[in-house]
Amino acid sequence: MAAEKNPSTSPLLRLQDVRKSYNVGQPNEVEVLHGVNLQVQAGEFIALVGPSGSGKSTLLNVLGLLERMTAGSYQLQGQETSHLDDDGLTLLRRQSLGFVFQFHHLLPAFTALENVTLPALMAQGAVHAQDKARATELLKAVGLADALHKKPSELSGGMQQRVAIARALVHRPPLVLADEPTGNLDTQSSQDVFALLREIHAEQGTAFLIITHDPRLAGRCDRLVEIVDGLIAQDTHTPNS
Repeated sequence: MAAEKNPSTSPLLRLQDVRKSYNVGQPNEVEVLHGVNLQVQAGEFIALVGPSGSGKSTLLNVLGLLERMTAGSYQLQGQETSHLDDDGLTLLRRQSLGFVFQFHHLLPAFTALENVTLPALMAQGAVHAQDKARATELLKAVGLADALHKKPSELSGGMQQRVAIARALVHRPPLVLADEPTGNLDTQSSQDVFALLREIHAEQGTAFLIITHDPRLAGRCDRLVEIVDGLIAQDTHTPNS
């Protein structure tokens, strides 16, 4: 079984010749990913960069099991995803992945604590004491011990993004996918949020794959993957890694 594989030899995820097209079979069919090959090991901290229209967001959506690839192989924690139905994809996504987006997507009527426990509510239909304890622990870890019962409108943009990070981590995913997580923040908040991601990575060993347009932040990641015209153009470890 996948859980019994040696993590040093079995990647957390593996893409082989992954292609993604839209409007398949129609006159306006367009292929965005042209045969992507990528491996991510447990505990890596990776920047995904590339010009606008290069396929970054499409690749992240495929990795996040939010969109199905058109062709190729995608294995996540040793499980081939191409054969899974929608329920199977949802379950694997829930077990294996966390998400942080440029816009935090917090529910405005929910408190910070309620937003962080939302994945448990969706998965179980109820929030249990251990879920609240885990969410409280994470909100304290991201510096929001005094904001547990505040609603998003009472928090700054940087604080709201910290709530979103706590929500992404609440179910202990081995991999967090982040799409421009600092792109909507001012410079200081951006640096603070990035430092928080690095701290979580160091303390918990969570793998991160982060889309960023900021070359300074990309340079502070351990590995740089560049996508150009739907193909991996560069895949290198940065000097600080």
